Amino acid sequence: MRWAVPAATIALIAGAIGAGPVIAAVQGDPVLPERTAEQLLASAAQAGRAGLKPMSGTVMQTASLGLPGLPEVPGMGGSSPVALLSGSHELKVWYGGADKVRFALPGRMSETDLITNGDQVWLWQSDENKATRVKAGSGKQGEEAARAHEALPTATTPQQLAQQLLRRVGADTVVSVSNTEKVADRAAYQLAFAPKDPSSLVKEVKLALDGETLVPLRVQVYARSAAEPAFEVGFTSVTFSPPAAENFAFTPPAGAKVEETSLAELLKERRPEPGEGFENAEKLRGEVGTVGEGWTTVAVIPVSEQELTGQGSGQGEGPSGAGIGAIGDALLKSAKPISGTWGSGKVIQTKLISALLTDDGRLLVGAVTPEKLSEAAGRK
Repeated sequence: MRWAVPAATIALIAGAIGAGPVIAAVQGDPVLPERTAEQLLASAAQAGRAGLKPMSGTVMQTASLGLPGLPEVPGMGGSSPVALLSGSHELKVWYGGADKVRFALPGRMSETDLITNGDQVWLWQSDENKATRVKAGSGKQGEEAARAHEALPTATTPQQLAQQLLRRVGADTVVSVSNTEKVADRAAYQLAFAPKDPSSLVKEVKLALDGETLVPLRVQVYARSAAEPAFEVGFTSVTFSPPAAENFAFTPPAGAKVEETSLAELLKERRPEPGEGFENAEKLRGEVGTVGEGWTTVAVIPVSEQELTGQGSGQGEGPSGAGIGAIGDALLKSAKPISGTWGSGKVIQTKLISALLTDDGRLLVGAVTPEKLSEAAGRK
């Protein structure tokens, strides 16, 4: 459960309930035909069902959530879930079809590449000089390839985030549209989604759609307390043409360590289970619940302070475990005491996310005010 805070925060951001430097949007004269929000949403949904067109580009992902200073986590660089919580991260993408996909995550003097080419899936980690071939079970190669990107938690694209967002737009949202945006030097429509509920910490979410292909080019999540995005992912450059075949070709370099593993094992290695250190992670995941809906959804996770800080039995073993425990400890040091009819605990609020750790062993996380978390604690 030492992964609880970063994992829950990422889930909320990726669900567009929750969302430094900003990827600039250049205002200009309208260059696209006028469309209503309803027309644009319908066209975007139709384009999404038709599938992504061949393309390549560079994505910049930036988070400025207002978290307290977090310690470095040994062995967990730019491709870890914790990396999503602060700073800027670059991702290079090549998409030639469902069976030809490549992600590249540049790091400090290193690069991590995930390459899918037909029935071949490779993970290359230059800092370890290690190439891992991901083997598939019988008849599951297509499924394995489609899910392989999950091994890189920071490999978030505007398309992935937009899909989550569009599924959540409902009666609790005010929607508007403009056609004067320019993203990655391409004319774009911009949809703005604003929650009606004042207990949400989200002021609005802006989704830029390419004016020609309607492919999502950028998602920005604004907090009520800030003028700049608290979370943003968007293309800084993009080309809608088939990438060269050489981008998907990979042969382990001479002298590299070559391993073979299954997708399940790779995901476990790259994204440790929230229940790491517990004997029954599946049972634990089944106990995670939610309170509320839409923009004010609150995730409820069974976890104690000892587990969160790595002090429980079997916790904190190994460098990653100790690192995550240190992050949990740093977050709790900035927390404030809180109490209600449900009992007492500690609460922390950032620009976009609030988290409440109760003394009875629950962690509540949401893009809502601490008061809303306290209300949710009394309902669960």
